[in-house]
Amino acid sequence: MSQEIRNLEPKVLWNQFANLNAVPRPSKKEERVIAFMKDFGNQLGLETFEDDIRNVIIRKPATPGMENRKPVVLQGHLDMVHQKNAATVFDFDTQGIDMYVDGDWVRARGTTLGADNGLGVAAIMAILESKDIPHPAIEALFTIDEETGMTGALNLKGGILQGQILLNLDTEEDDEIDIGCAGGIDVTATAEYDEEPTPEGSVGYTITVKGLNGGHSGMDIHKGLGNANKIMNRLLFDGFDNFGLQIASIQGGSLRNAIPRESVAQVTIAEVYDEAFVFDMQQIVNEIKLELQSTEPNLDIVFEKLDTAPAKVMPSIAQFYFVRAMYTAHNGVYRMSADFDNLVETSNNIAKVVLGNGQLSVQCLTRSSVESAKMDLANALRSAFELMGCEVEFSGSYPGWTPNAKSEILDVLTSIYEKQNNEKAKVVACHAGLECGILGANYPEMDMISFGPTIHGAHSPDERASISSAQKFWKFLVEILASIPVK
Repeated sequence: MSQEIRNLEPKVLWNQFANLNAVPRPSKKEERVIAFMKDFGNQLGLETFEDDIRNVIIRKPATPGMENRKPVVLQGHLDMVHQKNAATVFDFDTQGIDMYVDGDWVRARGTTLGADNGLGVAAIMAILESKDIPHPAIEALFTIDEETGMTGALNLKGGILQGQILLNLDTEEDDEIDIGCAGGIDVTATAEYDEEPTPEGSVGYTITVKGLNGGHSGMDIHKGLGNANKIMNRLLFDGFDNFGLQIASIQGGSLRNAIPRESVAQVTIAEVYDEAFVFDMQQIVNEIKLELQSTEPNLDIVFEKLDTAPAKVMPSIAQFYFVRAMYTAHNGVYRMSADFDNLVETSNNIAKVVLGNGQLSVQCLTRSSVESAKMDLANALRSAFELMGCEVEFSGSYPGWTPNAKSEILDVLTSIYEKQNNEKAKVVACHAGLECGILGANYPEMDMISFGPTIHGAHSPDERASISSAQKFWKFLVEILASIPVK
């Protein structure tokens, strides 16, 4: 770990972040970071425990003179998205994140950084360890598995938390104060098919779509970024219609909440069409690159001829329905909010496509701040895939967070922000899935708000955290804790 990270200001924040990032913490594999956090709380002599689902809760009494203020829950999630560039050699299960400073940014070498939500968690740790920061009674709530199912928040029972105000530190623009967010649902289409032998006289190709930016499937969905699965399907559709291309396998995307950056397919065509196929495909590649030249300047689509064609392929009739279902299935923004400027209301990310050995799986994450609209789009996707014979499952549904315009803590934050920065904060709802809406289901009286430091490129290897913004965020948080209203 580079010492340059630990020397950044505020040192109390960056040192905790460096400690945290030395611990592997993929979603659904949080054993090590749970043990790390419990050890941290116990070493401070604070009440520290796990709940039934393995969220970690640490309680710290109010500092002298702050006992009459409303108790506060400081909340962040322990897990991080694990993404790396294809050429990066890295084992997320055993290695700590390799960080470095690049101007005003902290980055990781070829992987996600874990600033989402590691900087929020580190800030809470710094408050827990502090001896000179005034604050009311604090409950630190460190949830698990936020990134792949919101499992920790969904299973936190009512009656455990005693706080009256919740500060969620998982927002990624430092001039925004979040008072609402989208809900989400996983849509998974699966099917089986009988493979058939590759026809005689066929040649094989590997098609690779790579070089896309990727990004957060909520916060970045409106940016017009390329989706590797949709780009790949466009190539397969044309090759099938014009040259009888047959698919042997597809591996596209990885995580539901990450816009897919790469897709690899193995296909066959009749040798007689070889030259015409390559020429035609290059024309389509040129068209796609031209369409995406502003948002995806590094897009690369490669065709590599195989020494021998794959032995088995998807039958033509099954493929006919598959490529059309993929074309029909909506990806990207579905509807913009009529109530908030520039806010995506409803969207879908076709996140992961796996095809081969007689098995097909398409995984999507559908988001909306309107519950009925979320289900409307989910049913549209379901219909597209059921028409091709897929089984479609809905799972992992979680509610959005409805804005509370009468929030007392909102008034505190907007006042402090304006005083510190000589401008008004942007009070917004976001299209990401914050945990506040879920937590509010069991704690309906709790006053909730979300804010955080500026983080760009979350859920991708381009993730980076602004150093100057972290300083601004820390100053903001410290003043908020000193200004919590009386009970």
